[in-house]
Amino acid sequence: MDTMEKLRILTDAAKYDVACTSSGVDRGGVRGQLGSAVAAGICHSFASDGRCISLLKVLMSNACAYDCTYCLNRCTNETERATFLPRELADLTIQFYRRNYIEGLFLSSAVVGNPDYTCELMLSVLRILREEYRFGGYIHVKGIPGADERLIQRLGFYADRMSVNIELPSNVSLQRLAPQKTKESILTPMTQIRDGIRENSTDLVKYRSAPRFVPGGQSTQMIIGATPESDRRILQLTEGLYKKYALKRVFYSAYIPLVQDRNLPALDTAPPLLREHRLYQADWLLRFYGFTASEILDDDHPDFNPLLDPKCNWAVNHPEEFPVEVNRAPYEKLLRVPGIGVTSARRILRARRETKLDFDGLKKLGVVLKRAGYFITCQGKMQCRIQTDDPLVLMGILRDRGLPQGGFQPEMPEQLSLFAPTREDGVKCLTGQL
Repeated sequence: MDTMEKLRILTDAAKYDVACTSSGVDRGGVRGQLGSAVAAGICHSFASDGRCISLLKVLMSNACAYDCTYCLNRCTNETERATFLPRELADLTIQFYRRNYIEGLFLSSAVVGNPDYTCELMLSVLRILREEYRFGGYIHVKGIPGADERLIQRLGFYADRMSVNIELPSNVSLQRLAPQKTKESILTPMTQIRDGIRENSTDLVKYRSAPRFVPGGQSTQMIIGATPESDRRILQLTEGLYKKYALKRVFYSAYIPLVQDRNLPALDTAPPLLREHRLYQADWLLRFYGFTASEILDDDHPDFNPLLDPKCNWAVNHPEEFPVEVNRAPYEKLLRVPGIGVTSARRILRARRETKLDFDGLKKLGVVLKRAGYFITCQGKMQCRIQTDDPLVLMGILRDRGLPQGGFQPEMPEQLSLFAPTREDGVKCLTGQL
């Protein structure tokens, strides 16, 4: 099998892994080296389903030894198999970089033989890029659960960011759908990466020449919709991961039914893209808005309202917290108002030192008054008054204002290709004829 055929198979197999953002690294170019990982040196492009396409996102291999029920690459599934040689993939990455097709590499893999051998293959790719090609661009690599700690450590000194996929939201689901994986095998490398980042940060203060260990931090991904866990369970797990493992991001991947099994949704089940979107919105509230998982969802409301974003839904269900006087409220209180984000809340704090704010002034500061107007006062006055105590009325108004004309129509996910659509054109790209 030639390189172009492997590329077609393994880039297509990698499209279901969404944990590939490249934020958090600020390493400039060095004379005599290739690439740069500063913020301005990495272009971010996103497909309609939120997947990052600025990197060469590829699997080392899809010839998996595991039999995870939900996975298209499981060993019992009939699909085309391919495996890159380390030199082959490293050369390919540099060729694409030199032609300005990519700014970095996102490398994951199925388990080839065993976790240790798989890590050794990926480690060889990174070693060739960093040491032989002197490539200084961004590299995100997946840690393989169950691999030796020494291999994980060596990967961390070559990569900018590492991630270990937690895959499923509960241990029960993991045992049912991925019996060859265990909770301990996933959390052990996450703990090692967390501790390595902390130790390395301390060493860098003492010794500036110390090698950097995963400077972009670590992330993880979980599949949404393949198992029956509630949104509240998923959000609680997310909150725990942020607190215990200091993750940069938790990514959510709406399950796309591709495999028929009695433990999985039917093949004609639509991917829960709106649910994925609500989880990302709630994730933002956890990280930047001071919310906790127990505030966003509770036992009486274990799942998100599909018609309202989580912040707006929380505000509707807690009328005792409003209205908020924008000229006096603290920053933390402003952040809980629908229509006021982190940037606009900071602008309000700066602006009110000089003047008393009114609604026209708030609009200029970026506040979305069609939502915030129901929850705030300016100098004791409200812009919108609703003659009812029923939160369902307010919910209906906010829902109607938030939906685009014609209602919500989710798009089916698709992978945006980095390469030419035909084999002939692809060969021309690689040989420099295009």
